[in-house]
Amino acid sequence: MSLGANILKRSTALRSETMTTFDRGTDTRSRILAAARQLFAERGYAATSLADIAARVGLTKTAVAYHFHPKDRLAAELIAPAADDLLTMLGADHGADPRLFIEPLTEFVVTHRAVIGLLMEDIGGADEAPPGSPGETIRAFRDEIYARLAGPSPGDAARVRAWAVMGSLQLALVKTMDLPQETVRGLLLTAALAVHDSALAGDQGR
Repeated sequence: MSLGANILKRSTALRSETMTTFDRGTDTRSRILAAARQLFAERGYAATSLADIAARVGLTKTAVAYHFHPKDRLAAELIAPAADDLLTMLGADHGADPRLFIEPLTEFVVTHRAVIGLLMEDIGGADEAPPGSPGETIRAFRDEIYARLAGPSPGDAARVRAWAVMGSLQLALVKTMDLPQETVRGLLLTAALAVHDSALAGDQGR
């Protein structure tokens, strides 16, 4: 099982535990999570140590480990709110035009880019994921996002357009983890809309 799959599985198991322990040192935990989210986005999960996170937040490594040990426990707690936001996004009515879904999708992927970076291996292998695995869950979410972008009964052009938008978001996101979130958000939305519109124009010009 990959690192991302292990973390995703752990995030589910930790949900109820987190609800009962979050009051203890809530402010400190929040600061640690914020620092971890930023460092994971900047450096990646593997290259970020508990000592790095401690230094960023102004605590000792022991203090960070008290709240989050091992490190994948920290990553699991970052994944849980991303899953909640994804469900909220998919449950909302964004209208019949697939183009209207691109802005909330871009907002989601940029906001949770550290989490997406953690799960990149699982996203890439989602088609081969066995039943009941975290990869199957990722595939289900991916396919629902595709359905929103492609629309009902998509033809060839709509299918290509949907995958092109998803691919551009994913690749641009993981290659710009070092850039400020606000910079990425605006530029990525403009690029994704351009991909959608250029593919649409090409289809209409046939």
